[in-house]
Amino acid sequence: MAKRKQRRRREPPATSEYTDPEGNVLVLRQELSPGTIRKLAERPASDAASLDDAWARREEHLFERLAVRWTIAGMPIEDQRTLLGRYRMGSAEERRWIRETIGEHLERFLPELS
Repeated sequence: MAKRKQRRRREPPATSEYTDPEGNVLVLRQELSPGTIRKLAERPASDAASLDDAWARREEHLFERLAVRWTIAGMPIEDQRTLLGRYRMGSAEERRWIRETIGEHLERFLPELS
């Protein structure tokens, strides 16, 4: 009888939960791979990208890489595509809170990206 390859189960990433004033919970991973950190630290590839574009793109990439779950009005969102779509549709206040929360999170867990 042939042995089957056993898949190693990865441990779920260490996470931190942050609750906004309305009770919604954003769960962010505490670690990123060295390659992801390197990619996030890169400058925009094109000089044509404005400073605002580069800033918005980096902000979106950080959210995409760090967000594990976002529970809004008691409904959890865990699918990465749905998370990013919901982030893009967020109100100015939601995006401000997320920006500040990710900034604090980076200072605490990933200071090289602060």
